[in-house]
Amino acid sequence: MHELSIALGIVKIAEDETAKAKANSVTKIELEIGVLSGIELDSLNFIWESAIKDTVLEFAEKEIIVIKGKGKCVDCDTEFEMENLYDPCPYCQSYFKSILQGKELRVKALEVI
Repeated sequence: MHELSIALGIVKIAEDETAKAKANSVTKIELEIGVLSGIELDSLNFIWESAIKDTVLEFAEKEIIVIKGKGKCVDCDTEFEMENLYDPCPYCQSYFKSILQGKELRVKALEVI
């Protein structure tokens, strides 16, 4: 369950940024997580409360923006949506592709007080 270490990393980012802003706590956190990032949202949500207990995020509202997967075929230049990293090109069935989006994992915004 690597989602615990990811959640703890998010807490660390929030604590560092809150300290930089000379704030005391976070009221809202926005996360962007791509479907190809390897993060199970159910697992992240399951451990979230434990990870943020007694931190600046303890009472923060969490918003997750899910980024769809998108690839571009190396062989035929077709851009296509992806649900899994191993999805082939729907046009030529090639597995050689560039990932254009969907591997994101970022703290997009923090609202602090």
